[in-house]
Amino acid sequence: MLIKLEVLEKIKSGEITLQFRRWRKRTVKPGGTLKTKVGVLQIGAITPISAGEVTDADAKRAGFRDVSDFLSWLETMKPGDLDRIEVRYLGPDPREELRSDNALDPTKLSGIVAELAKIDARTKIGWSHAALSLIAERPGVRAEALAGETGLEKPVFKASVRELKALGLTESLETGYRLSPRGEKLLALLKA
Repeated sequence: MLIKLEVLEKIKSGEITLQFRRWRKRTVKPGGTLKTKVGVLQIGAITPISAGEVTDADAKRAGFRDVSDFLSWLETMKPGDLDRIEVRYLGPDPREELRSDNALDPTKLSGIVAELAKIDARTKIGWSHAALSLIAERPGVRAEALAGETGLEKPVFKASVRELKALGLTESLETGYRLSPRGEKLLALLKA
């Protein structure tokens, strides 16, 4: 579930506590969490709803002026089932702290190398070291361009980079990625 940064900031402050989404298949579930640019969101109740059932109070909780403003926004959305989604800010993204932890003792290093081996086994091309080097050399380059250089389709490439991100090795930019301090240290150790 993609949410604009300005909306995320309002969710973080508590000003927005509700989202609406039209989709063919839900990408979040009640009780789940969502990692975002501002931190982790808690997903509450998800209720199927028709546009006619949305109240002014609901619209305001979602950051709209009123139902009319909400309906104007809804007209710009893709077709699909409409859901009313409770959201709240849970806290900072734990990957932020992990990204800055570049004190890689032998135990941490062997754990990361083992996780990279699992990623490589799934991609079947020994991908992770090459991808880390490529991201280091070309920060901010679109995923599609990087994917082509690694021999992976874009969706597979992006999913694999999310795994690197979960290990605290990369971070997403507005466009593309860059290595985190942890990723830079790991890459230096791997090359040594």
